[in-house]
Amino acid sequence: MSNAYSKDLERWLPRLISVWRASRGRGDGPEGRLTPQEVKEVGAGVKQLSHGLTRERQLAGARYMDDPRLLGAYLLFYWPVSYAQARQVLGELPNRPRQVLDLGSGPGPVAFAAMDAGGSEVTAADRSKPALELARKLATEAGEALATREWDPLKKNAQLPEGQYDLITMGHVINELYGATDEALKPRAALLESVLAKVKKGGSLLVMEPALRETSRNLLKVRDLLVERGYAIRAPCMFRGACPALVKETDWCHAERAWPMPRVVEELARAAGFHKESLKMSYLVVAPKGEAWPEPPPGRLFRIVSESLEGKGRQRYIGCGPEGRVGLAMQERHRSEKNEKFFHLQRGDVIEATDLETKGDGYALGENAEVRMVAQAGRGVPPAPKP
Repeated sequence: MSNAYSKDLERWLPRLISVWRASRGRGDGPEGRLTPQEVKEVGAGVKQLSHGLTRERQLAGARYMDDPRLLGAYLLFYWPVSYAQARQVLGELPNRPRQVLDLGSGPGPVAFAAMDAGGSEVTAADRSKPALELARKLATEAGEALATREWDPLKKNAQLPEGQYDLITMGHVINELYGATDEALKPRAALLESVLAKVKKGGSLLVMEPALRETSRNLLKVRDLLVERGYAIRAPCMFRGACPALVKETDWCHAERAWPMPRVVEELARAAGFHKESLKMSYLVVAPKGEAWPEPPPGRLFRIVSESLEGKGRQRYIGCGPEGRVGLAMQERHRSEKNEKFFHLQRGDVIEATDLETKGDGYALGENAEVRMVAQAGRGVPPAPKP
């Protein structure tokens, strides 16, 4: 995460702790830091949330935000994580959003991330009154104006908030709706279609999900339903057909970003007994109906969608671009000034490569290969130059 995002998040941490303490009726404690007892107490809630949302998933779809202990654990641990994830993905938007609606907002990490990324009129909508109350308190603490609305997508005839928006966000929401089977995919896609009808021309719908295999693959299946219905994906996909990551059951696609973790998050991760050193999420940025797919710049482009798969005497990644999902490999002996970048790529980077030879499940980059960075992870792919 860039220094700008880190500094913005650092400003939020004392507010999160202050609002959390006030919500429990205990205002004492060091400013911007948790006491060892608080770390222990919140860490237990973080562990429960993590198990309930990523393992047995019995909390997925449950009203856990209405439980003060779990809401507090969310506020102090998952709020900073979701904020940082959102700031990363918001960097890929083609336009700075002004009017923003955050659906399934909880206490507002994505809403405030959008605000810090330039949103001037931001609305947070959720079914949990306690979560919205915390979002309002955070806005007051920060001296920001935040509108809030109650919204429960599972209620019969649930109405979306009025208006049209430059950006609508749904952070870690879709995977918790309509159950855990493939039967959930169609109603999820239908909900996203109804949401997309509220997006202004040139605007975007941002859907962020956990980077688990199941939740990531389900997001890609929903993506395919939207693509079939004529919707264009702004990011991260450059391939316009059915997602090639769904061909093999063992594949999935997620983003991963290096992250200088704030001290509070690090302490709580340790207390909960798990290791967290990077941001992982799956995401889609979808254009409203009738808008074309972005035209990428010329050349053979690939987004790196794996970690480094370094082998003896070679470097390898999985890339996905306009021609699909392929392996990309280069022998160490072919390394040169023109392709040095290939040996230091991160998941999410978009590159242009030349001198490609078909080999195995993809391409080998030859001795004359040139590798150019088109967009670093978290940055938008520049559009094709206008004729």
